[in-house]
Amino acid sequence: MKALILAGGSGTRLRPITHTRAKQLVPVANTPILFRGIQAMVEAGITDIGVVVGDTAAEMRAAIGDGSQFGPGVTATYIEQEAPLGLAHGVLIAREFLGDDDFVMYLGDNMLEQGLVGFVDAFEGARSSANPPSAQILLKQVSDPQRFGIAVLDDEGHVTTLVEKPEVPPSNYALVGVYLFDASIHEAVASIEPSDRGELEITDAIQWLIDHDLRVRTEILTGWWIDTGKLTPLLEANRLILETIESRIDGSVDAASFLDGRVIVETGAEIVNSTIRGPVAIGARTRIVDSFIGPFSAIGADCEVVHSEIEHSVVMDSSKVIEIPRLEDSLIGSDAVVSRSKRKPRALRLMVGDHCRIDIE
Repeated sequence: MKALILAGGSGTRLRPITHTRAKQLVPVANTPILFRGIQAMVEAGITDIGVVVGDTAAEMRAAIGDGSQFGPGVTATYIEQEAPLGLAHGVLIAREFLGDDDFVMYLGDNMLEQGLVGFVDAFEGARSSANPPSAQILLKQVSDPQRFGIAVLDDEGHVTTLVEKPEVPPSNYALVGVYLFDASIHEAVASIEPSDRGELEITDAIQWLIDHDLRVRTEILTGWWIDTGKLTPLLEANRLILETIESRIDGSVDAASFLDGRVIVETGAEIVNSTIRGPVAIGARTRIVDSFIGPFSAIGADCEVVHSEIEHSVVMDSSKVIEIPRLEDSLIGSDAVVSRSKRKPRALRLMVGDHCRIDIE
């Protein structure tokens, strides 16, 4: 079995962070979102991974490399998509890489509580049955189904209809961004027409399979699922992952500092006269001085936090937070500086780019 990860798209809902960074590489608990998906693939025994990339292809190649960092035998093949023309278009252009193999398709900005092992095993088991499925979809009941591809099930739980982001949803079963297909999906994606959005919809391709009497198997997701494309769900994903960490102190913590709860301090990090109340992750070579880092915070590598308080926030690599009495519910990009000026007259002085959001005390 192969894997196809869709990692194109412009990440408009996370701007301005995604003006300079691929949305799939924004970190959650100091690990890029996309890396967690790749790790789930490898845990499920899948090592031949195709990555569909767009405008951020160079950044993706630099971050993922040849794939070997994720384990023995793991290889990454890059498939360039000229424009975000839909999930089914990603399958269409990956035909040469996929061949006739079964494959799992995974959206690179999704995060799931459960891994892929059980999902993949269930499909492979069903493929050896008398009535093997051509596809398997993962569903989750949601409160806002108009934002998602939606599946309608009959009384026996079989899929009858799929529709993409309907104004009037026929059910609340959303398609989670994980799919399993056999080679029949290639005829499906080649047969459908672009939707009103100008995209080849994967829901239309799966509907094509159903309309041609090919079996589509379903599984209902029991754990949490987060689309990390916006600030609030990204911080929620950060919180949920931090809740699972175990303490590990590889850096230095001086005698005047206090660590409470589950805390990770990476190699080269320094904690000086500070309180860290977990769950918290502190990246490599970061300095925390005379500060408080509160629960559900992830401070990236090579950062500096001085005379400040941070809680429920993500601070990305190589940033500085200086003399800030209280920072919470925030996402700070890489190489950023957030500081309190001592200039007179006292004033709030901002340089604010496009698509920023600032909440003043």
